[in-house]
Amino acid sequence: MAHTKSTGNTVRGNAHRRSGASMRRTLRREAPSTVGLLADEQDFAAMRRYRTFTFDDHNVYLQQVEGLLKNLAAQGMHTTVALFDPEEYAEFCAVSGLAPDSPASRSRFTAEVASTGATVGYTGQPIDTLVPLLVSRAVRQATWEYATVLLADLGECSECGQDIGRAAFDRASHLLMRTLETAGPGSHHLVCSTPTENEQLLAVLRAESGTSGPARLEPGEGAEFVTVLAVGVALESQGGLVLRTSNPGAPDRVHGWRLNRGSLVPLTAGEVFSAYCTDADTGDPVSPEPGVEYCPGFDIGADEPHPHH
Repeated sequence: MAHTKSTGNTVRGNAHRRSGASMRRTLRREAPSTVGLLADEQDFAAMRRYRTFTFDDHNVYLQQVEGLLKNLAAQGMHTTVALFDPEEYAEFCAVSGLAPDSPASRSRFTAEVASTGATVGYTGQPIDTLVPLLVSRAVRQATWEYATVLLADLGECSECGQDIGRAAFDRASHLLMRTLETAGPGSHHLVCSTPTENEQLLAVLRAESGTSGPARLEPGEGAEFVTVLAVGVALESQGGLVLRTSNPGAPDRVHGWRLNRGSLVPLTAGEVFSAYCTDADTGDPVSPEPGVEYCPGFDIGADEPHPHH
């Protein structure tokens, strides 16, 4: 009996341990993971000054990150990739009183970035696709944050007490809505460029319009786009907007406007062609795309709400 009882306890103990391990594996699959990624050689080199950062080749590092992401995905786990900035990391450690040469500190910083910074969900993308996507996301967020602070700092009108930034945002929202409504059905790609004293702000938006109902767009992209456009409205800067519309079986149509005193003034077809077929960095001409029609901007009829003056 003693032997039988001992065997029973052993079996039950093993079963309990297996059950506990199984439950932990299940919980692990339901606990999201975050991976901090050093996107470029310069950031990678900056981290090599830490003894506990043991990688010495950026390409090998990227291969290992990709392997880790694939392994986590194979376990059924959702993983978010966050952009790891060495300068921000050093500041975070200084403010938090953490030792920077520590894997635990890097882990805490990555978790912080995941909650407030630029991230991309891993869905099996190759690493050479994931890196530029993450960098683009970071640029978008930085642009939005800069534009948001700029609008907030404008304060209230000394004459009427109206919040200048809020009025500009409402006006920009209206301009975007009217542009998409007037453009009609299709897949729309919009680019807004707004110069400021310190930065050239750029925002991109994709939207889908059917034969009825409002255009469908990603809310985050929409907010970023409107904020950048609002800066141009508030500052009355010489910004511009370009719209490219695609429909099956038809050439893409490109339209353009210049921003003038809170309104979108249509460009001529020649001005649209010149703007679209010029390299923004060098000013050199770029060959026009085949199957693209360069069209004048159209009147979007956006009279209300009026821009703040």
